[in-house]
Formats: sequence, structure tokens, C-alpha cells
Amino acid sequence: MDGSSNRLLKQYHTSPTLLTATLNHNSNIQGETEPFSIIDPCLIPSLDGIDSWKNEKTSFEILGSGMILLKNYIPLMDQVDIVNTCQKWGVGPGGFYEPRNQSGAKLRLHMMCFGKNWDPITKYKSRCRSDGSEPLPLPNELIHLAETAIKDAQAHSKNLPSMCPDICIVNFYTCTGGLGLHQDCDESFNSLKKGLPVVSISVGDTAEFVYGNTRDKVKLQRVLLESGDVLIFGGKSRHVFHGVKKILPGTSPQPLVNATGFRPGRLNLTFRKF
Repeated sequence: MDGSSNRLLKQYHTSPTLLTATLNHNSNIQGETEPFSIIDPCLIPSLDGIDSWKNEKTSFEILGSGMILLKNYIPLMDQVDIVNTCQKWGVGPGGFYEPRNQSGAKLRLHMMCFGKNWDPITKYKSRCRSDGSEPLPLPNELIHLAETAIKDAQAHSKNLPSMCPDICIVNFYTCTGGLGLHQDCDESFNSLKKGLPVVSISVGDTAEFVYGNTRDKVKLQRVLLESGDVLIFGGKSRHVFHGVKKILPGTSPQPLVNATGFRPGRLNLTFRKF
């Protein structure tokens, strides 16, 4: 599938200027978190000229058994839709907040969840939001996007199972953000046993992503995840160790910033099946 010529999201383009108005929504229930916007209020979004942007041709890279990187997979207009969708939900109840790890320290990112609430401490086992927020509904267009990416990846990777996601964890990293080495292994026994894949979509600034079958940092592999890239790992690679070493500032596509007012940083959506 050539992402430069095919729309992946089946939705209309919502005006970014209307979405920024939702910042006035009262999401500060019980004082857990102030509304966090991935849009810079000082920027005036405009779609003028975006149609002339030439999307790079989609390619792929096999990183391991059941692990594949789809380069330039998400067309720019779909990236605009993703930013607008995450902004709309992110500033309301159940939207972006700063999670903490077991030691009580805040992670270097803002997070929200679609489908099911997940938290670094409570996992899926209990309500992780002290404000009582229910998990946000997982938009059908995002489910469609993840399923389509898996189907296209399966044309190049025979060891990749199919998956219909019921969870999407959205992380926003500032230019100083990052995420330590970890495994995604909190899903159900059956999901993990079947090796149902994780689908990771990158929008905005480029991330230096590290991965491997060990925690030994010397043996880890590195790859750059750019805006529009999709990384999928399942099957034998489902339990791969991975993390975000750093964000490369100033690498967001300028047309994306112009069209949305997207602030400096990286937006990452990871889809899973519980």
C-alpha cells in the first residue's frame, strides 16, 4: 500500500481552530490534572498549501521475526486527523495526564487511554484515574487504521498474527521526553500467548527507538521513528524489550505543524488487544 496516494482514516477533517476551543472544558476533576494541549495556542492552524505537500513513498524494513517497520505509511492528511482527534479528547475528562512509576516519580510524557485504562502502577487491574474518569471510547477510524496497517505488514511478514485492537495508549513526549526500556506484557494471557501484535504509530518529531531481546544496552538495536512511520511487533517479537531513548527536536513535518498548530514533540499511539 502506498501511503502517499491512499487515505487510511475514514473521517472528515475537523477544523483545528475549533478543537483548540475545547481547552475550556473542565477536565480538572478533583484537581488531578490541568488540561494539557498538544496544540500551541500561539500558532494559527491553516490547511492552506497542504494539498501540495508530497508524501514520501511507503517502504518497509524487517527488524525481526514478526517485527516490521512501515516507513512513511501514514499520509500527511491522516496525520492531521490523528493530531486533531487526540487534541479533541486529550483536553477533556479522561484526557492527557502525567503518569507516575512505582517510585512515585512522574514519567517524561503525558498519556491518555482509549478503550481501557492502563497505568504504569495499576496496569489494567483497577481504575487508575483518581478523577474517576472512564476510559475514552476507541474511535472506529483508529481501529480501522491499526487493522489496515497489520494487513499491509502481513504481506511482508508471514509470522505476524491478525489483531483487532480494543486498547490505544496515547503518549505525548516533549523534546526532552523519553521512555525507559520495558516490555508490553500486561495484556491477557491469551493475547500474549497468541503473540497478538502491538501497533505503534509515530506523529511529529522523530524518536530514537531502541529494541532487543535483552536488557543489555550494549546489545540493543536502534532505529529512527519518523512522523508517519508505523512499527508493528508481534509473534516471536511480542515480548521484545523497547524504549524511547530521545526525541530529535525540530523534525516534525512543517506542513503538519502549519495545519494543526502541533507543539514541538512526538505523539505516539500504541494499539493492543487485551
